[in-house]
Amino acid sequence: MTAPAPTQLLPALAETEPVPTLASFGPPRLLAGLDEIPRMDRVAHLSRHGSLPQLTPQELVALAEDIDLRGRGGAGFPFARKLTAVIDGMKRADGKGAVVVNGSEGEPSCLKDTAMLLHAPHLVLDGALLAADALGAQEVALGVTRTDVLSSVQRAIDERGPVRPTLRVTLLTERFVTGEGSAMTNGLSGGPGLPSGRKIRSSERGLNGVPTLLSNTETYAQLAVAARLGALGYRTAGLPTEPGTLLLTVAGSRVVEVPYGVSLARVLALCGMDQGQGVLIGGYHGTFVSPADALTANLSKESLAEYNAVLGAGAVLPIPYDTCPAGETVRVAQWMAAESAGQCGPCVLGLPALADQLDRAVRGGGEAALEAVQTRMRAVEKRGACSHPDGTSRFVASALRSFPEEFERHAKGFGCGRPVTGALPVTGNPPLAVTSPAPAPARPSAPPQERLLIDWTLCRGHGLCADVVPGVVKLGADGYPQSASMPLPARMRRRAQLAVRRCPALAMRVQGGN
Repeated sequence: MTAPAPTQLLPALAETEPVPTLASFGPPRLLAGLDEIPRMDRVAHLSRHGSLPQLTPQELVALAEDIDLRGRGGAGFPFARKLTAVIDGMKRADGKGAVVVNGSEGEPSCLKDTAMLLHAPHLVLDGALLAADALGAQEVALGVTRTDVLSSVQRAIDERGPVRPTLRVTLLTERFVTGEGSAMTNGLSGGPGLPSGRKIRSSERGLNGVPTLLSNTETYAQLAVAARLGALGYRTAGLPTEPGTLLLTVAGSRVVEVPYGVSLARVLALCGMDQGQGVLIGGYHGTFVSPADALTANLSKESLAEYNAVLGAGAVLPIPYDTCPAGETVRVAQWMAAESAGQCGPCVLGLPALADQLDRAVRGGGEAALEAVQTRMRAVEKRGACSHPDGTSRFVASALRSFPEEFERHAKGFGCGRPVTGALPVTGNPPLAVTSPAPAPARPSAPPQERLLIDWTLCRGHGLCADVVPGVVKLGADGYPQSASMPLPARMRRRAQLAVRRCPALAMRVQGGN
């Protein structure tokens, strides 16, 4: 069968536009029917996909294990393990539980989940309700960040009429960190929609404080398809080790469905593109692969691991020959810095400083400026309230490795003579205003402790701790502690307790070691 030319998915994603598929790879599962109609309402959805089966919790876990279903939002966490954790959490919570669909796509290079919710929302609702019925959850909540997506999902909910458990969709603030797990559940619970900064799993406490199954839009759609096809039917596409299909956003404008294992070069060719100067895989927390590697890489976890890359949220961004890769990198770094949640020093100060140093280097700042970029990257690593600083640093580091001659020429003042065309798209959203969190509640006295901990969501970089506990707390270039967890020698316990009491932001505590 001849593959249709992929149709550009415009930023507005008008409901009259079909979502493109690569039909030569076999019958598409998620986007089936969208080559005939632009949006599937409830009737069209049932005509194409049929009714949804009911599964017990054990059957649902077994299905997820048999098809090795993993989250499609970026981290790729095994869905069966999430299910098992929520089942255990609900047992401890007297059967209380919820299901959350993460429908936010704060990164301009990603459109696949938006396309699903605009064109095939019932497939997503099917997967969420299937999981909720199996778990016995009391509520299904969807978090989105676009008004057109909100309208489409609400229309789909209305088409279903009254259902149990209850279904609701909420419009959240559109920014990069909205999709972080705790930010999503906080926003849906009526909070500020910011990362909590604490290592609390949603399976233990998520939506409104109850155990919550949290995954992204495509994950639930894949679950709905697998439940209808069964594990064997689902495995007819893809690889034995990575079965099924996946959605990709190519060049920030085209959404396609392909089986796992297809070559990157083939996907680009069918979208009318080539590898250019290199390809960014996985979006703005992802990794660049060289033009040569892009010709041999396949879209699978195993293949991309050879290039230290992951699919992440499914963004594929070739860098055309007519744009400046150094300038593109600066533009994204500046945008990522502006997308901070404004909760911790590594984001509020570290990312803008990193972007500024990178810009200075590209504008002819010399070797010293490039060395300062490395220093700024080290200053934000593993210190954020969420993964945003680490992901941004990883993106910049990958660009420096992939285009060393470009950055060196720019640093020396020669440049490349090419414009920055916006091949790596960004939006014009203003940075989030920094707000001071409420003081932490008083903590009871603790027994002798062995580690000194920093809560990045509270720390404001006063620096008093370094004076009170010298040798334990060391400050970075931005004036914030270099680490969130520091070994505490017994001889320093009293001084550490004094630092906890004197911290103006109440951002420190002592805790026993592992």
